[in-house]
Amino acid sequence: MSGGSRPVVEAQVLEVRDVSKSVNGPEGRLDILSNVAMQVSAGESFAIVGASGSGKTTLLGLLAGLDTPTRGSIHLDGHALERLDEEARADLRRRLVGFVFQSFHLLPALTAEQNVMLPLELEGHADAREKAREALDAVELGSRRKHYPAQLSGGEQQRVAIARAFVHGPRVLFADEPTGNLDRRTGRHVCDLLFALNRDHHTTLVLVTHDLQLAERCMRRAELQEGRLEPLT
Repeated sequence: MSGGSRPVVEAQVLEVRDVSKSVNGPEGRLDILSNVAMQVSAGESFAIVGASGSGKTTLLGLLAGLDTPTRGSIHLDGHALERLDEEARADLRRRLVGFVFQSFHLLPALTAEQNVMLPLELEGHADAREKAREALDAVELGSRRKHYPAQLSGGEQQRVAIARAFVHGPRVLFADEPTGNLDRRTGRHVCDLLFALNRDHHTTLVLVTHDLQLAERCMRRAELQEGRLEPLT
């Protein structure tokens, strides 16, 4: 699988308008993001790069509706996130969003199959097991579905996390340093899977990374510097 192919781009699924984020600390107000603007189209892959502490994870949390901006507007699939209460944003995430993190966030007492089934079961899907098995087959882990996280390698655990993120057919996948805990070879394989699923399922991929080689595989790239987002050529 490769990230070289370019999916067909459609209407905007994510639009950020002059977003700023500030927090109050012991020494007063800290400005994390300043007047960030970006647009991501359906089916596109978009990388956000930057040094540690540049605000990448903060921005990703805002894009996913996990937090709200101090100023500005974020539209996810046409919904203005800052106008929704926490419950409405959570419902939107369940329907539209998938997450892959640097830490795999698998439940240790559940098998790979049960971890992937969990978001579907919470939504009351009767075919949760069937869909989970299909998702694990897609990441080449069908034969490991009865294994617990402790019985899987780091790369296998991340592939389970990817299957869980994709199992409900999200419009947007947010990936925060998805290869950060993996060796180079395993990380490359995990990235191949992410880009293949982006291409084959037409899922918009928004990737946060400090790895420029990984970012170069995306259709577009931008860099966070001192709280401001600048496009990369």
